[in-house]
Amino acid sequence: MSHVDLMAGPPPTHLPQDPAAERLAAGEAPAAVVRDLPASPFAWAALAEQARDQGADDVTLYAYARVGYHRSLDLLRRSGWKGHGPVPWEHEPNRGFLRCLALLALAARAIGETPEWERCRDFLRESSPAAYDALLGAA
Repeated sequence: MSHVDLMAGPPPTHLPQDPAAERLAAGEAPAAVVRDLPASPFAWAALAEQARDQGADDVTLYAYARVGYHRSLDLLRRSGWKGHGPVPWEHEPNRGFLRCLALLALAARAIGETPEWERCRDFLRESSPAAYDALLGAA
């Protein structure tokens, strides 16, 4: 008789390689990559990070991060994710989603949307403790 661990939860979700990652690593501008690959979580995360680093207002950062987050949810679902479960930081293609989620959390907090900040912060922690530590650990 085999034993099934009902408490184990869903298996980790591993997203496919994002073609934007290579283009961004080669130095291509995030806006150009978003124009070519608008479904890319990596491209939206890079655009949001660039906006943050250049001092864009929090509403702009929130908008870029939200688009990346929603494009990520589409990709997660197509990859078998059922709305919960681990999305490991250690699997590099997952990092676009995790970065968008962290940026959305931070932008929500900055514009005073406390429930959204808390929801996104908790979602990140539950999806990947390592991503939470890397992206929000000091937040």
